[in-house]
Amino acid sequence: MILVVLGTQDKQFPRLLKAVDEAISSGFINERVVVQAGQTDYQSSNMEIFDFLSAPEFDKLMDDADLIITHGGAGTILSAIKKGKKVIAAPRLSKYMEHHNDHQKQIISEFSKDGYILPLYDFSKLGKLIIKSKNFHPRKFESNTKNMDNLIENYILSDNHTSWFNKCFEGISYLFFGFCTTLLNFLVFYLLRLVGCSIFISNTFAWILSVLFAFFTNKFFVFRSINKSKKDTFLEGSLFFICRIISYFFDIGFLYLFVYYFHISDLISKIISNIIVIIVNYLFSKIFIFKGEKKLYE
Repeated sequence: MILVVLGTQDKQFPRLLKAVDEAISSGFINERVVVQAGQTDYQSSNMEIFDFLSAPEFDKLMDDADLIITHGGAGTILSAIKKGKKVIAAPRLSKYMEHHNDHQKQIISEFSKDGYILPLYDFSKLGKLIIKSKNFHPRKFESNTKNMDNLIENYILSDNHTSWFNKCFEGISYLFFGFCTTLLNFLVFYLLRLVGCSIFISNTFAWILSVLFAFFTNKFFVFRSINKSKKDTFLEGSLFFICRIISYFFDIGFLYLFVYYFHISDLISKIISNIIVIIVNYLFSKIFIFKGEKKLYE
């Protein structure tokens, strides 16, 4: 028996049922075919079609099925591979108004590249894929919550799968905390200059305080880096401070250049040099420092 699952989406997916119907008519499918069609309106004498099934009924059909043909819903795919079933998965596509976006393509790609399922992108090849499935041995599912959490988290963090907010979050938060760091740096610098400290002493103390502030905000709020050991945290912190020392010399160098060669006021020079340093520090943090596991905000 073959079980076809379209899930409970509020959009129709007749393309897949039409492909299954054609595979039956062409002789690629000779078994009984049961369909959980959800919101999809489709009539066929070749298949037993139900809108929705109770959980016990659905579970029994999945147990009895030799092959499951499904849309790219993560829940259905996981349920099937946990039972060790052969799965052919086809993505709903936004261009056919089958879903709001094309995220099911990525879901299917992730499961198929790890050997759990067979992907169906060209519906005209369903018959050949059904033949291929007879010799397909899906990878055995091993319950590993942490690895599955990491898979889903990496999927969400990837640029192709996130909302515009998550795509822009790192840049927006870096600019916000960069502004806060710069403001702290500037205020300390300004106050020390008011009490008569030299430009270099003022800049040094401002740098130390802003670096401490920047490390914690970058680690926990911008790049959301999680370290599993104190060694990793120490290495991350060491790299951060080394890079900030390098950027400190950028700061001093540009400040000296603007004040003594271009004769720009020290406060305006400080603002310009800080803008340059913000860009340099972002590149250092992004490329060299916070490369560990990323934490998602709920």
